[in-house]
Amino acid sequence: MDQKLGDESPSGGGSGSGEAVSKENLLCSPVPEKKLRRNDSLDIEASAVSSSAKHVHHSSKVMDRAGGGGRELGTVAQLAFQSIGVVYGDIGTSPLYVYASTFPDGIQHEDDILGVLSLIIYTLALIPLVKYVFIVLRANDNGDGGTFALYSLICRYAKVGLIPSQQAEDREVSNFRLELPGRRLRRASKLKAALENSASAKYFLLVVTMLGTSMVIGDGILTPCMSVLSAVGGIKEATAAMTEDRIVVISICILVCLFLAQRFGTDKVGYTFAPIITVWFLFIAGIGVYNFVKYDPLVVKAINPKYIVDYFRRNGKTAWISLGGVVLCITVLAYTGQASYLRKNMENVDDTFYKSIPNGLYWPMFVVAILASIIASQAMISGTFSIIQQSLSLGCFPRVKVVHTSTKYQGQVYIPEINYLLMLACVAVTAAFKTTIKIGNAYGIAVVFVMTLTSALLILIMIMIWKSHIVYIILYAAIIGSVELIYLSSVLYKFDEGGYLPLAFAAFLIAVMLTWNYVYCKRYTYELTHKVASGRLEEIVADVNVRRLPGLAFFYSELVQGIPPLFAHYVEHVPALHAVLVFVSVKSLPISKVPPGERFLFCRAAPRGFFVFRCIARYGYKDLRDEREAFDEALVKTLKEFVKEETEEEERGEGSEVEVVEREWRDNGWCICWGRVRWWQGKEVGF
Repeated sequence: MDQKLGDESPSGGGSGSGEAVSKENLLCSPVPEKKLRRNDSLDIEASAVSSSAKHVHHSSKVMDRAGGGGRELGTVAQLAFQSIGVVYGDIGTSPLYVYASTFPDGIQHEDDILGVLSLIIYTLALIPLVKYVFIVLRANDNGDGGTFALYSLICRYAKVGLIPSQQAEDREVSNFRLELPGRRLRRASKLKAALENSASAKYFLLVVTMLGTSMVIGDGILTPCMSVLSAVGGIKEATAAMTEDRIVVISICILVCLFLAQRFGTDKVGYTFAPIITVWFLFIAGIGVYNFVKYDPLVVKAINPKYIVDYFRRNGKTAWISLGGVVLCITVLAYTGQASYLRKNMENVDDTFYKSIPNGLYWPMFVVAILASIIASQAMISGTFSIIQQSLSLGCFPRVKVVHTSTKYQGQVYIPEINYLLMLACVAVTAAFKTTIKIGNAYGIAVVFVMTLTSALLILIMIMIWKSHIVYIILYAAIIGSVELIYLSSVLYKFDEGGYLPLAFAAFLIAVMLTWNYVYCKRYTYELTHKVASGRLEEIVADVNVRRLPGLAFFYSELVQGIPPLFAHYVEHVPALHAVLVFVSVKSLPISKVPPGERFLFCRAAPRGFFVFRCIARYGYKDLRDEREAFDEALVKTLKEFVKEETEEEERGEGSEVEVVEREWRDNGWCICWGRVRWWQGKEVGF
């Protein structure tokens, strides 16, 4: 059913029916909540040109609702199977290099191995399990996660966006609503007010979000280098003729082939990712158990955190610095087995993974390691494409071509320009650094920065949105926050040993993103201050000297209220208007996806009979932008629904508005204007 504006509006500012409501009436007689309108509502604009009670139309019947009956179990299982390779491929290859990165100068005491293993066990328990599984996953945006998801949650609760395009109708999108606790806390209200009333706080929040996404993009450069170099380096165990330079050349060739294959998408080869990663995990788990039993089962003592204390007492500053290598860990069985091996072979710490493999399994393990490293690289490359697509939607990145590589799953995208820039960066880093030690220092900074920034945004959400008890907030900051800050201080200590790389990447990306966002905001402000007055619009469309041509004309802009200056420029140079005019605003909402049935919002921009309408097309930051022809067809269908319901015509004659729109669209074509000099026309346009 169509939604009516005002059903959930919290404050007044105008009438939902277009009739003025006096202050006396508001004070003396109760007014239904749906009669009260906000000044930022599209209904205010509609009420100025129409006396009908139905001003705004939500598209709820035109397109199929996403997930109306839920995905079929088979599709969900298929996607879950694919995700094994995409998600766990990245985090599962760390056994290739963790001990080498933790002990770059060798092992000084055999109990240091127990100390590091204990650090690995408790780091895994605290960060991935307690923080991410039990806490961070609760802060999801309709099932989507990441830095943008956390930022979007804050934007939906508080008006912290830098572009003044918020409207009351936004909150009526089903995915927009937040499940909030019923209690009200003063500290939550104060924090919300402080963010909304401070321009510097809004900029700071945006910069923090950009820094987190920039670090993830930097991770997309470092992960392929780190994983492929580590995997290929194992061939030194098979032949002494394999020098470091040859390993670098082979790694670069693999990386170049990987990036050149991106344009084909991962839809078809994605089915091979999960089996390969499953085999990889079985291999490293089995070898871990083998080494544990064969060499030193007593490493199980590392479950006692006392060994962490002893490790720091014994090594002091060196132990603190080694945290930069520990932070790269992920799988316990593999590390336990490697620790058992190292207790008897401390001199092999520089290549623990391959030296601990039984002789008969070396070549199968080498092949699987190469494949797993490629999949891990693919996961971060795909993640980088996805993050840049989200940045585009929020006006934080220069416009680039986004290619959807799958007809079945809209999340699989490919960005040619970014792909080749990533390839050049990976080749340069691999050729310059040559070993995983320095790349590991850079990789650690990127990972820990993202973890720390996630915690900062999460604490804001805990205070302001979840309204968590102050004790829980303090415990989170004191335990998890302090551990992450200790890790951060450790990786920053290696700034001059490769740690500067992700910070340099992040600084460059933030400069680009802030510059683009600044220009984006300035352009929107210009359109807002130079918009065409509603009275002037009526004069233009009623002017007998302005010829009306057959067909429809769509005027595109990002302005959600008022008529864009583009229209005045158009009329000045082309003194003719099409039979039906539609001012279309493509708007991004701070949610991951807008249900297709709630995509379009319509109202009249001029009195009935002039055929002038306003349409707002709303998208989330992960939504697939429709092809132009499909988009236009869906828009016109919704327009006809709006006209039909707004006029409440029982019979459709030749002179009805619905018939006029249908005839002009079907017989006379359309024209699209989305800039001062950019035009596009379809079918038999009238000029």
